[in-house]
Amino acid sequence: MASLDQKSPNVLLQSLCCRITGKSEAEVAHQFQYAVRVIGSNYAPTIERDEFLVSEKIKKEMLRQRREADAALFSELHRKLQTQGILKHRWSVLYLLLSLSEDPRKPSGRVGNYGALFAQALPRDAHSTPFYCTRPQSLALGYGERSAALSGSVGTSGISSLGVYTLNGPTPTPQSLLAGQPPQSAAAGTQSLGSRLAWTLPISSSPSTIMAPPTTRPSLCPQVPTTRAVRPHRDGDPASEVSEAALVRDILFVFQGIDGKFVKMNAQDNCYKIDNKVVVCKSLRDISSRLAELGWLHNKVRKYTDARTLDRAFGLVGQSFCASLHQELKEYYRLLSVLHSQLQVEDEQGVNMCTESSLTLRRLLVWMYDPKVRLKTLAALVDFCQGRKGGELASAVHAYGKTGDPQMRALVQHILSLVSHPILNFLYRWIYDGELEDTYHEFFVASDPNVKTDRLWHDKYSLRKSMIPSFITMDQARKVLLIGKSINFLHQVCHDRTPPGKITPASKPADTPKDAAELLSDLEGAFQEKIDAAYFDTSKYLLDVLNRNYLLLEHLQAMRRYLLLGQGDFIRHLMDLLKPELARPATTLYQHNLTGILETAVRATNAQFDNAEILKRLDVRLLEVSPGDTGWDVFSLDYHVDGPIATVFTRECMGHYLRVFNFLWRAKRMEYTLTDIWKGQMCNAKLLKTMPELSGVLHQCHILASEMVHFIHQMQYYITFEVLECLWDELWNKLQQAQDLDHIIAAHDVFLDTIISRCLLDNNSRSLLNQLRAIFDQIIEFQNAQDSLYRSALEELALRLQFEEKKQQREEEGEWGVTAEQEAAEKRRIQEFQETIPKMQSELRILTHFYQSIVQQFLVLLMTSPDESLRFLSFRLDFNEHYRAREPRLRASLGTTRGRRVSNI
Repeated sequence: MASLDQKSPNVLLQSLCCRITGKSEAEVAHQFQYAVRVIGSNYAPTIERDEFLVSEKIKKEMLRQRREADAALFSELHRKLQTQGILKHRWSVLYLLLSLSEDPRKPSGRVGNYGALFAQALPRDAHSTPFYCTRPQSLALGYGERSAALSGSVGTSGISSLGVYTLNGPTPTPQSLLAGQPPQSAAAGTQSLGSRLAWTLPISSSPSTIMAPPTTRPSLCPQVPTTRAVRPHRDGDPASEVSEAALVRDILFVFQGIDGKFVKMNAQDNCYKIDNKVVVCKSLRDISSRLAELGWLHNKVRKYTDARTLDRAFGLVGQSFCASLHQELKEYYRLLSVLHSQLQVEDEQGVNMCTESSLTLRRLLVWMYDPKVRLKTLAALVDFCQGRKGGELASAVHAYGKTGDPQMRALVQHILSLVSHPILNFLYRWIYDGELEDTYHEFFVASDPNVKTDRLWHDKYSLRKSMIPSFITMDQARKVLLIGKSINFLHQVCHDRTPPGKITPASKPADTPKDAAELLSDLEGAFQEKIDAAYFDTSKYLLDVLNRNYLLLEHLQAMRRYLLLGQGDFIRHLMDLLKPELARPATTLYQHNLTGILETAVRATNAQFDNAEILKRLDVRLLEVSPGDTGWDVFSLDYHVDGPIATVFTRECMGHYLRVFNFLWRAKRMEYTLTDIWKGQMCNAKLLKTMPELSGVLHQCHILASEMVHFIHQMQYYITFEVLECLWDELWNKLQQAQDLDHIIAAHDVFLDTIISRCLLDNNSRSLLNQLRAIFDQIIEFQNAQDSLYRSALEELALRLQFEEKKQQREEEGEWGVTAEQEAAEKRRIQEFQETIPKMQSELRILTHFYQSIVQQFLVLLMTSPDESLRFLSFRLDFNEHYRAREPRLRASLGTTRGRRVSNI
C-alpha cells in the first residue's frame, strides 16, 4: 500500500512542488493547492499538437545558443523515445521543456527561485474555452522576436475581442489582466494558462516584492502625487471621496446591467450615472460615465433578446438572430468573468490600485473599447431590426454589413451567416424537393392553399417581395420560385412521379451557419451556379413532359389553323357548307346540325390528317342570340382544353381567341360576300346588255363593288400577313428559345394581346372597330340592294323575252304578232320598270355616299392612331388619294402625320 500511495498523483505532485521550491511538505501547502487547481482546470494550449514542430523549435533554440552538441544529443534521445513508445504524451513533455526554456526570467545555467511560481491563485471563474492572448492596442508590444507570429494566431468572433477579428474564434483574454504579465509572443500564446499565470508574478515570493511594480515596463496607472492623500470612502460619511477601486467594482456590475452602489440607472435621463451627491473627482466621473454606456447598450440588446426569444411567431430567422445576439453576449460575459476574477484576486492579495497589475478605470476604458464598439453595432442593429422578420430581417442585417470597418463587417457577416441559415434551408428544400414548410411566413415564396389545381401555376405560388433578402437578386428569386413551382406542377397537374432527385441532382445544402457563410461570400459564384443548375434542369424537364406527353406545341398550331383561320381550304369549304344554314335566323339553328357540317368539312379537306387528339377537341359553339341575329352573327368554332395545357390556354386566352375568331370570321364573310357580288356581276353582265336603260345603275354597282373589294382585300392582307403571320413567326421563335413555362405563357400572352390590339379589338380602338363594323354592314346592305336590282332586272328581262317569243311564235303561225292592247300593256309595263330605275340609282347613290363617309371617318381615325402599322394601312386604303380629295379632315390629318413622320426621321 505504501508503494501505491507513493505513486499516486497527489504524492508525486507534492514531491514535485518540494523539489522546485526547495521547501518541506508543510511549507508548500499553498503551492500544492495551486498546482492541483492548475492540473484540474480545463485550460489547454491553443496551438496545434505537433510533436515534430516542438522538437524542431527546441533544436533551433539550442543552435541559437551555440549548443550544437546538445542539439545532436537531444535529437538522438528524441528518436529513441519515439521508438520505445513508453510515453503517450510526448508532445506535452516536449512542450513543457520548451516553455521552461523560453522563460525570460530564468537565470541561465541554473534553476532559480521558483517560489513565485505558485504565489498567485487561478481565477475562480475558470472556463473550459481556451483563451487567446492579445494586447490592448494602446500598449507597446515587447519581445520583438515573437511579435510576427502573434497576429496569425489571434482571432475571435466574441464581443470581448480586443485584437484581430475572425469569424468564429473564441474570446481572448486581455493580456494585462494577468497581474505582472509581460506582452506575449506566439510561443507564449500557445502555453497553458497555468504557465502564463506563473509568469505574471515577480521572482521573489515576498509580499513586498509582489506588491512592487516591475521595472521592465512603465506603469499604465496614473501616478498619484505623494503630497496628496486620497481619503477613502466610509459608509455613512457623505463627505468622503469615493475611491477608484469602489468605482471599478460598480462599473463591473453596471457592465451587466446591474445597479452599483454609486453608479445607478437614471430613469429620467435613461442612462447610468453617478449621483451628483456622491463626491468623486471629475476625471473619474467622466471615465465612469463613458464606461457605463456599455451597461446601457447591454440592457438594450438583452431586452430585445429576452422579449423575442419566447415569441414563437418571430420565426426561425428571428430566433437565429436572437441566438447570434446571445452568442455575442456570451462572449461579452466571458470577458466580464475574467475581469471579476482579476478583481477578486486583487482583493485577496490586497493589491494597491496604483500597481501595474491592478484594475483601474483607465485600463478598463482601453480594454473595453472594442467590446463597446461591438455592443454599439448590436444595439443599432436591434433598433434597425425592430418589427422585421424573415427575409426582411436578413435584409436589414445585410445592409449593416456594407461598411468600411473590417471589424464591424466581420461581426455583421457572422450574424448574417446565422440569420440566413434558416432561409437557405427553406430555399434548398424548395428547389430540390418542392416542399414549402414556412409556418411563420418568413420565406419569400408564398403559397395559397385555397387555390385549385387548375390554377396552380398562375395563382398558388407567388413572391413576397418584402421577404426577399437583399443579398438575393430579383432574378434569382424568380428562378427559385419557378423551380419549386415546376416540381409541384409536375407532381400535381402533370401527374409525373419522377423523383426530384432524378430531375436535378441535389447539391450539398447549408447544414451549418459556416456553410451559409461560405455561400453568402460567393453569391455570384457557387450560389448562382446552384440556382441556375436547378432552374435549367427542372424547366427543361417540364417543357419536355408538356411537349412529349401533352402535345403543347401541336395544340398551339391547331389554334392557329382553326381559330385563327390559318387552314384556308378547311375554312372556305366550311363556309360553303354553312352558308344555307347561317343565312337563317339564329333561333332556328341547332348545334348538332352544325357539328355534323363541321365533321363533313374536316373529312373533305386536309384537316382530316391532323392528330385525332386535336380533332376531337374541335367543336361548334353558338353565341348568345340577340333579336334579329342570323346564323352568321352567332356561329363560332371552339377548342376544348383541359389538364396541363389549360395552364397555357387559360379561360382568358380562350376568350381572346373567341373574340379574334369572330372578327376574322366576319371579315372572311365580307370577302366571301364580295366574291358572290362579283360573280353575280360577271354572270349577269351579258344578260343585261339588252337592257340599255340599266347601264348607268349597273356601272354604279360595279364602281361601288370595286371600292369595297379594294377595302376588304387591303384589310385581309393587313390582318393575315402584317398581323397574324408576323406575330406567329415571332411567337414560334420565342417558343423555340423559351427556357421555362413562364416564358411560353408570357410569349403566348403577348401574341394574343398584340393581335387584339392590331385587330382593333381593344378598348383604345373601340371607335375604329365601330366604323369597321359599319363598313361591313354597308357591304351586306349593298349585297341586298344588288340582289334586289338583279332580281327585278332579271324578272323584267324574262318578261321581255317571253313577250318576244310569243310575238315570234304568232308570226310563224301567220297571225299578227301582238295586238294593239298587248303592245300598249307591254309598253306600260316597260314604262313602269324604267320608272323604278331612278329609284334604284338614288338608293345606290345614298348607299355609296354613306359607305364613303364611313370609310373617310375610318381613315381619319387610322391616320391619328398611335400604331404605326395602322397608319400605313390608311395609306394603302387610300393609295390614289381618292378619299383625301373629298374629306378636308383627312387632308389635314394626312399632312400632319407626314410632317410628324418626316420630323421624326
